[in-house]
Amino acid sequence: MTPDLTLFARAGLPDDLKLLLARYPRESWGRDHTIGQMGSFWLQRHDMFRELGSGLVTATHELREGRMEAGAFAGWFVPRINFFLSQLEGHHQIEDQHYFPVFAAAESRLKHGFDLLDEDHHVIHDLLAANAQSARGFLGGLQSGGDALKRGSEDYARNAEQLLKGLLRHLEDEEDLIIPLILDRGEEALGVS
Repeated sequence: MTPDLTLFARAGLPDDLKLLLARYPRESWGRDHTIGQMGSFWLQRHDMFRELGSGLVTATHELREGRMEAGAFAGWFVPRINFFLSQLEGHHQIEDQHYFPVFAAAESRLKHGFDLLDEDHHVIHDLLAANAQSARGFLGGLQSGGDALKRGSEDYARNAEQLLKGLLRHLEDEEDLIIPLILDRGEEALGVS
């Protein structure tokens, strides 16, 4: 029986996609193996998405628990949600159109891993769209207050938590597939320096 490798079903990459990760384990990155400029930048972007996504979820809970005032929250939330959604969508487009094809061509044994990551991007795209829609409802509820705020915040919190859960799984799996490949082949040889 083939395991379910969809984004919310898997707990990590299957063993056949970890062939380079065994040679370049995560704890050795940057310590025993130097990550180049592109790889470092890419990991920094991933860390930014983790931090910002977690911050949006946390701030929403703070508002819902009454530990943040609605006006202050809106001023903090709007630029961050807009930045998060647009930057994540753009990041995935660059990966799909440029990096994944380069990496898949460099190591054919990992091609189905890049197909898996591409499928993740479609799921995440749908989650981003749902997140944007629920954020609009949430912001409308901030203006209206009362039950509209309660419903809007609950809907947004559900969507944001689901997006963050999928995103965290995806980012970790993507790093476990790509960073070992970059370390093994080198950024310049891959044409990504």
